Amino acid sequence: MAGTATTVSSLGTNWVSTVYADAVTVFRANNVMSNLVTVFTDRQGDEARSLPGYNQITAGSIAEATDITSESEFTKTNISTLYVNEAYSFAFLTDRRRETDTQNALADVSIELGASLADKVESDLLGTFSSFTGGTINTGGGTAMTWGHLLAARTALKATKVPGPYIAVIHENAWHQLAKAVSPANATVSNTPESLREAVKSNWYVGTFGDLSIFTTANLTAGTLVTQGVFSPSAVALDWRRAPRLEKQRDASRRGDELVLTTKYASGVWRPKAGCQLKSDTQLPTS
Repeated sequence: MAGTATTVSSLGTNWVSTVYADAVTVFRANNVMSNLVTVFTDRQGDEARSLPGYNQITAGSIAEATDITSESEFTKTNISTLYVNEAYSFAFLTDRRRETDTQNALADVSIELGASLADKVESDLLGTFSSFTGGTINTGGGTAMTWGHLLAARTALKATKVPGPYIAVIHENAWHQLAKAVSPANATVSNTPESLREAVKSNWYVGTFGDLSIFTTANLTAGTLVTQGVFSPSAVALDWRRAPRLEKQRDASRRGDELVLTTKYASGVWRPKAGCQLKSDTQLPTS
């Protein structure tokens, strides 16, 4: 009795939906910086976004019955501009790969598409640290970061009246040095508050230290003197213009499908004075 054959083509585009959902999930999960900065979602086109700022007026004192003759001009200048960028992640999945190992192929494509695009956005945002003008704490080439360096960066912002709370984004290797300083590996750890030592031992991460929240990332470069950042959320901006979008195109001559995940956004320094550069050694620790 003849019947309807079930073949690979019967999958239609259902598998693409699975890839899209998984890719977007991985994209959002792997992106740290986009949750820490100022985010805009009110535009779709390619128009650049600018931040105008006013000059500061200085008040003075004057004697009784004296005419005020010194006036201040109230002007507006551009502080920063964000330009739109389109990013993509591309993969080609052959029929033979999909037919032979369908589930693993889908998982591989989902993870790689989402992760690579997340890394692109993350790297763009991390690259803004070198443009911060709210101060620079430089440990010197080859010198590990200390809690003193981290808090000095926070103080630099506070001293210039940048409103908190503050965020520190540092390399995983730099965090190792800070965590080690308050762990049992340090003979002088008794000088450290018990609550801080317990947080490090239980989580290997200090979520918040006073008004300073600490985050780590491996997307910063490892080296002898790497720029990390301590900043207010207003220091950096991410302007989403188009959510991640997956498109599939059949390439019959190559017997496979092209998968392109794209997104469109503008990113950059928004308020340069609201961020402080924190430079230290981020080489892989050996102890």
